[in-house]
Amino acid sequence: MKDKYKISVNNLNIFEFTADDLSQLDIVPVGENGFHVLSDNKPFQTEVISFDFLQKKCQVKINNNLYWVSISGKLENLINEMGISAGSTKQINSIKAPMPGLIIEVSVQAGQEVKENDQLLILEAMKMENSILSPRDGVIKSITVAKSQAVDKGQLLIEFE
Repeated sequence: MKDKYKISVNNLNIFEFTADDLSQLDIVPVGENGFHVLSDNKPFQTEVISFDFLQKKCQVKINNNLYWVSISGKLENLINEMGISAGSTKQINSIKAPMPGLIIEVSVQAGQEVKENDQLLILEAMKMENSILSPRDGVIKSITVAKSQAVDKGQLLIEFE
């Protein structure tokens, strides 16, 4: 059985595909984050605007239209089919860098109350801006990085109370 992936576009449309389906596309890189895609003899100009590594979400521009895209693989699909909420039993108390990069914005400060999915900071990696969002409601205990600081993968960025 081939692994199936699900893509949710703007939380409205859900598409399923396999790696074989993806291999049917003609994709040519154009510039830093752009691609020319040919599907069923139809051309598409695409650009990845931002990518949230932890949430597996990205903002993509296709033929000058913006879309929010969520990607789920085999594990996420299995968890959803079982009716289990991922992370529901785990309390996240710290945010670590998912990849090496440069902090280009810190949107919160120590003592600030945040809600789930509030933007905490922006990490630039491989010339892409990655929004790091709050995984839960809570209060910021400490921020261990500053704007313009380079960080390593796994480095502590923010702690919650």
